[in-house]
Amino acid sequence: MKLNPHKTGLSLGFFFAGVHLLWSVLVALGLGQTLVNFSMTNHMIVSPTTIAPFSLIGAVTLVISAFVGGYVVGWAFSWVWNQVHK
Repeated sequence: MKLNPHKTGLSLGFFFAGVHLLWSVLVALGLGQTLVNFSMTNHMIVSPTTIAPFSLIGAVTLVISAFVGGYVVGWAFSWVWNQVHK
């Protein structure tokens, strides 16, 4: 089965962007620190991690860069997949 690099890139890009959009919403709602504290405790990690205040420009930059990174990873994955399965 051959993968379409563009469609695979878009799929992974939208997934990555969606996850980071959810994170941005959690930070905007003031739930980011609680989630990080919960996750760190579950992993038995003690680290003084502090979530910064919400920034709209930061959130938009995060979502866009996550989309671009996801697209590149998806495209590269499908290229490698297609090369291996020739």
